[in-house]
Amino acid sequence: MNTPDKRLYQIALTQIAGVGDIIARRLLQIAGDAENIFKSNRKTLIQAGVSTKIADEILKPEVLEKAQKELQFVEKNKIATYFISDENYPYRLRECADAPVLIYFKGNTDLNAEKVISIVGTRKSTNYGNSFCDSFLQDISSLYPNTLIVSGLAYGIDIQAHRSALKYNLPTIGILAHGLDRIYPPSHRQTAAEMVNRGGLLSDFASGTDPDKFNFVKRNRIVAGMADTVIVVESDKKGGSLITAEIANSYCKDVFAVPGRTSDKYSQGCNKLISSHKADLLQSTEYFLQQMGWDSESSKKKKAPRQQELFITLSDEEQVVVNKLADKDSLHIDQLARELNIPAYSLFSTLLNMEMKGIIKNLPGNMYALV
Repeated sequence: MNTPDKRLYQIALTQIAGVGDIIARRLLQIAGDAENIFKSNRKTLIQAGVSTKIADEILKPEVLEKAQKELQFVEKNKIATYFISDENYPYRLRECADAPVLIYFKGNTDLNAEKVISIVGTRKSTNYGNSFCDSFLQDISSLYPNTLIVSGLAYGIDIQAHRSALKYNLPTIGILAHGLDRIYPPSHRQTAAEMVNRGGLLSDFASGTDPDKFNFVKRNRIVAGMADTVIVVESDKKGGSLITAEIANSYCKDVFAVPGRTSDKYSQGCNKLISSHKADLLQSTEYFLQQMGWDSESSKKKKAPRQQELFITLSDEEQVVVNKLADKDSLHIDQLARELNIPAYSLFSTLLNMEMKGIIKNLPGNMYALV
């Protein structure tokens, strides 16, 4: 008898009515893996702490039937699926509390590239914003040609970022607000096809999902979570780009905004982010690299950590951080969280306390080192 494809149960976990990513992760903590969830009986599920309503939804046969159809679509169209426990799942995204438990990917690039930049902005971009994208990505391509550029394939800044990335041979990924059975907007189909060959398309929505308004807001967490940093190029005083920036801040990501004249409508959002200290003013590519700690001068300035003073009393959480940083020049918060197996959002408060005690220092680009 053939062993059932584990992807069937992983897909099914995302098909349960009333179960989102956070509840799905709790179910995984209880059961161990997706297959065990569906092989448990109602009594076992309830005893494990699952509500009777969700237990009944899990056991509905149509859940697995629907998942089987999606698995057939995935196989037919050569789409890769990455489950949250998979080694090649984007590690930056996995650290986010509301990360999708399953993502669908059509493409050929490394989702765990060494450097990842998300670029977002208004759908009514101006020559100012489009020119910035082009010149900035030209600079990045000459210095770090494997940098992964992430955006949302929407009109305006998004599609400009993708096209400039392709122009300068940078890998680029579009995060979709619908399934991989369609492209929205349809006018970007040609660019999307080019991206599959030099980057890809990614979504946490199953096929058949329409590009509804709420889905665009939901997908913004992936745009923010996938990257080391989010750059807002142009935005009105309200819009999806500002939501992405807020999410990125909650994930402890570096956020930059391109400033503009106070009279320009699509600079109002960026100027607001800068004035409220929710984004760093993006002055130039050189400044960006310095702030991220990606330039050679920043690397040269890094010093080997020295032994901590003996009189400092450390908590258990602080001690493991010190032990991890002891033989490193510095570590990014995402890498530190991954190696310590602690969510970045939980680790951040410990790091803040340690910084206030003078034990560690926060370097540009959310890098941390012992003082």
